[in-house]
Amino acid sequence: MAISRRLPVLLVALLWFAAGISASDGDADPIYIDCVEQCEKTGCVGAICFQHCNMTSEGKSVGDPWYLQEPLYIKWKKWDCLSGCRYQCMLVREEEREKAGDTPVKYHGKWPLKRAFGIEEPVAVALSALNLAVQFHGWVSFFILVNYKLPLRPTRQTYYEYTGLWHIYGTLSMNFLFWSAVYHSRDVEMTERLHYSSVAAILGFSLIVAILRAFNVRSEATRVMIAAPLIAFVTTHILYLNCYQFDYGLNVKVCLILAVAQLLVWVVWAGISNHPSRWKIRLVAVGECLIIFFQVYDFPPFWGFLDAHAVSHAIAIPISYIWWGFIHDDSGYRTKALLKKTK
Repeated sequence: MAISRRLPVLLVALLWFAAGISASDGDADPIYIDCVEQCEKTGCVGAICFQHCNMTSEGKSVGDPWYLQEPLYIKWKKWDCLSGCRYQCMLVREEEREKAGDTPVKYHGKWPLKRAFGIEEPVAVALSALNLAVQFHGWVSFFILVNYKLPLRPTRQTYYEYTGLWHIYGTLSMNFLFWSAVYHSRDVEMTERLHYSSVAAILGFSLIVAILRAFNVRSEATRVMIAAPLIAFVTTHILYLNCYQFDYGLNVKVCLILAVAQLLVWVVWAGISNHPSRWKIRLVAVGECLIIFFQVYDFPPFWGFLDAHAVSHAIAIPISYIWWGFIHDDSGYRTKALLKKTK
């Protein structure tokens, strides 16, 4: 298939892209750097002041007694001195660049996105939450289908051999989308680690499921032989990121390899299989390629909110719905096939 032949080319392009992701022009701008340094000293950028700097936004000293300070639940929703200074200096600098006719640049690896209600990337958060709802609906409907609508074995177990794997897949997917929403709402070290660790976990398990289903592996011993090295690799990678060194570039490369590998397995299988819902696999493959495209073609945000990353989140929503549709169809298809063999 044409898609399968182009996947290696996409992988090379993405790895090339990942090699340069750490560079940002905005945070190397001397004007921006000076603005942040002055803000950290004074606590203000122009008429706007920030909590946790020398002065609060209400003009009170940070050294005021505890009963004059803001409650903890209000402080939690706000930003520390450095993040507040960076954000406001970024907005000021981008306004200056826009008046000069210059194009937007990235600051600390991210486009200059506007916040809403204290949320860093409101569009990405909303789309992640919507995708989480789609994943939850797909998983619950799958659970109802295999346990209450399709025939069961005399032992009350499902005929479908991959039920447990898809339950784990659904759980990991929802875990990933939850931390994705949290990370895009507030980017701190803990949310970043949880987000990228959950990405690696779901991609690694997706590759395991792809291999087991595409090759119709039903023997428990063979499943363990296939899954064990992949689980060990992904676990080691996650432990390396969290316990030794958080290497963002390495993580991107590992995740891209896992993503393209499992996509390649599904595409090849859909090309040679006579499964009645193989067209859904092909549609999902096209959607995944679009997601990869928008991750590579990283354009500046429109209206300060909608960037390429948010577009990729939007594409993922119908893709998730179609994917769970395939899982539902596959469970019915395999159940009917096994029932015919038992008669």
